[in-house]
Amino acid sequence: MRTIFTTMLIAAFFMSTAFTVTDEIKFKAADLRMSWQVVDNNYQNKNRALTALVITNAGHDILPAIGWKFYFNSGRGFTENAVSGNAKINQVNGDLYSITPTDGFKELKPGASVRIEYINDDPVVNVTDAPEGIYMVWDADPGKGYSITSFNIESFKPTYQGLVTPEIVFDRNKAITDIPAGELPKVFPTPASYQETNGKFTLDNKISIVADKDFENEAGQLKAILNQLLVSPVTNTRKAGGAVINLTKVSGLNPEAYELKVTPQGVTINASNSAGAFYGIQSLKSLIPATAFAEKHKSVQLAGVDVKDEPRFGYRAVMLDVARNFQPKKQVLKLLEAMSLYKLNALHLHLTDDEGWRLELPSLPELTTVGAKRGHTLDSKHFLPASHGSGPDVNNTVGTGFYNRADYIEILKFAAERHITVIPEIETPGHARAAIKAMDARYDRLIAEGKKAEAEKYLLRDLNDKSEYRSVQYWNDNVIDVSLPSTYNFVETVVNDVAAIYKEAGAPLQTIHFGGDEVPPHVWEKSPAYLALKAGHPEIQGTNDLWYYFYGRVNDILKAKDLRLSGWEEMALRKTMLDGKPAYVPNPDFTKEHLQADVWNNVLGDGQEDLAYRLANAGYKVVLTCVTNLYFDMANYKSFDEPGYYWGAFLGIDKFYSFIPFDYFKNADVDKNGKLINRSLFIGKQRLTDYGKSNIVGLQGALWAETVKSTERMDYMIFPRLLALAERAWAADPQWATETDPVKAQQEYQQAWSGFLNVLGKRELPRLSYYEGGYNYRIPKPGISLQDGKYLSNIEFPGLTIRYTTNGKDPDDKSKVYTGPVNYNGGLIKFRAFDTKGRGGNIAEGGSNGGE
Repeated sequence: MRTIFTTMLIAAFFMSTAFTVTDEIKFKAADLRMSWQVVDNNYQNKNRALTALVITNAGHDILPAIGWKFYFNSGRGFTENAVSGNAKINQVNGDLYSITPTDGFKELKPGASVRIEYINDDPVVNVTDAPEGIYMVWDADPGKGYSITSFNIESFKPTYQGLVTPEIVFDRNKAITDIPAGELPKVFPTPASYQETNGKFTLDNKISIVADKDFENEAGQLKAILNQLLVSPVTNTRKAGGAVINLTKVSGLNPEAYELKVTPQGVTINASNSAGAFYGIQSLKSLIPATAFAEKHKSVQLAGVDVKDEPRFGYRAVMLDVARNFQPKKQVLKLLEAMSLYKLNALHLHLTDDEGWRLELPSLPELTTVGAKRGHTLDSKHFLPASHGSGPDVNNTVGTGFYNRADYIEILKFAAERHITVIPEIETPGHARAAIKAMDARYDRLIAEGKKAEAEKYLLRDLNDKSEYRSVQYWNDNVIDVSLPSTYNFVETVVNDVAAIYKEAGAPLQTIHFGGDEVPPHVWEKSPAYLALKAGHPEIQGTNDLWYYFYGRVNDILKAKDLRLSGWEEMALRKTMLDGKPAYVPNPDFTKEHLQADVWNNVLGDGQEDLAYRLANAGYKVVLTCVTNLYFDMANYKSFDEPGYYWGAFLGIDKFYSFIPFDYFKNADVDKNGKLINRSLFIGKQRLTDYGKSNIVGLQGALWAETVKSTERMDYMIFPRLLALAERAWAADPQWATETDPVKAQQEYQQAWSGFLNVLGKRELPRLSYYEGGYNYRIPKPGISLQDGKYLSNIEFPGLTIRYTTNGKDPDDKSKVYTGPVNYNGGLIKFRAFDTKGRGGNIAEGGSNGGE
């Protein structure tokens, strides 16, 4: 009887639990409306922010007070207990956080709202600081996440130091001279020698293209471009009365150099190799009026020019991170097309990181079946967790995606045709969580099949490692154990598979980039594999020495395949002590290997301002990827509505343009917070020696993709800053860069700066509006100023159209065109810039409710 009674109680308990679960999950997460707002950006007079998540029940059912969690992503830190007393915020791993209701949270009835107010460790600067990818998980069904589809970031008018207002923008723009379009140079980037000549050349279907046999690929590309422009197609056959475009192979020109001569009778491009011929064609395309790409024409006229040109640097690169947030193949091809137009020749693809592995390798399928997917998971056994706003659904297009073998081969061939090398980056030993979890999944599968030896072959972590650490991005399990023999099985297999793909594509592969940055303290300290390795290797005195052991072995693997090792700066550094404090010096063990180091860290005021120069002076081949001037993911300036990170600097296009590769101290003016720097910080810093200059192989602009969740945002962050990168990488040092008189240098700079902005606004931005279907480049916010009862407005790129409204509505492409001062009679006035296709940028507001 007692057994029967107990059974009835258990049954009753489960029936009641089932009823509660069903009742809870009946509530639809899609019925929640959420908004995020800044409450106090100097909370309690401390350098932190009080922010609020406002939750509104727009459905017909009650949201229970308990039984659920919210998850979201953020790169910021939080105080655990909500100030509102109704929730706790806890870090899960990486940038994933949970919000759990406490006893202070009450059920939320239909139509009601509730606030969760919490403290951020730092003040809010821009929209990127908002939480993202919020979703709901029921305790009763912990494996399923439900997206919150209605989320709004409320506008915020900050008052923090360094805020760039429309009035400040106006003052900056005042120094820009408006130059008539006819007076602007018609070839970009700036050639070594450029002269306009008399007469015009007419492109029409009567022309023919005659090319040296070594330039047939380039001739075919030119023909394809002309056929996009002209109503009737051109051929390679000479026609009676038709002009000729000659692609001629000559001796005596450097690689990538070319000569371009355009006369009324024809066009001649001379080059010693196909790369030079290709760049001559790009300059010929630069002569084509920008709007000609909008529709087909019977003929197009080009100005007569005489150009002799070659690049300053042999390595002119863009680093694109597709690991954090994925970009589809079509977008990569579109980027390659723009890079080729502006004579950039290397695409560094950041293919792997903690949040994703993006290249299919046949030998290790789990790398993409597990490592290329993100969704709601707390164990990462089948896919990775939501990161950077990718949400709970594994079928999302932000966190999930990879290039299969055919995709990558297409990318390689497309790039090679445009004389662009594609450098694959495989992040090791840090930033490797995707690979680690993928190999864990492989291990679990093979262990279940009873194949222990095979399961352990590619493990990337010691299963008994008890080390505790947190990476810069807050991961506690993202570093490969370099003490394991299986790690080198993995590296060698990856190298073999990658090399095989390049061989099949017929694409060049000289180097594989193996990352190397941001390995946190305390890794490996409690790894049995490390302790065993240390016991047998007296040269390994501590975990710091594993660094040289690892990269020495990776370098040997690459050298066996006739490949060169490249990586981020830490790969080239040795940890040591200076005056009792940790310090880094160039590692002498690798200098004889002439490894290539991409150096990003020159944050002004952080002590490593001269790192790139120290490594180059020590013998490393250095690619300048300086965060102070060349990071596409940094916000353009300090304003709430300007997206992007800002931990290293605020980077308007002027920072790219003003970069002086061999003396980047010279034009350094403000720190990462926008404050004027004290130039004494450069005292004692190494300058670049003549030997060091020979080791600066080129420049690289970098787009890290944590904040990039669409193809449109990728374009916005890269363009038009990419054009300033191209100018600095291709063109010779301008006069202002070498002038020793500061006053004269500033005058020369301002003149050149105005010319550059006019070329962009009147030639290159209109071209990008139509070229390859158009690029979603950033259109700057206009500057505005109230003077004598009238509003004045100006724009950074002369040639863009400014429109305005006085009725409180946002300006569109039909609003009044600004042509001069606008009488102000009170109320809200708005100004907005538009491109040639009617696409608008951010809005500058003035009047009684204006300002940031």
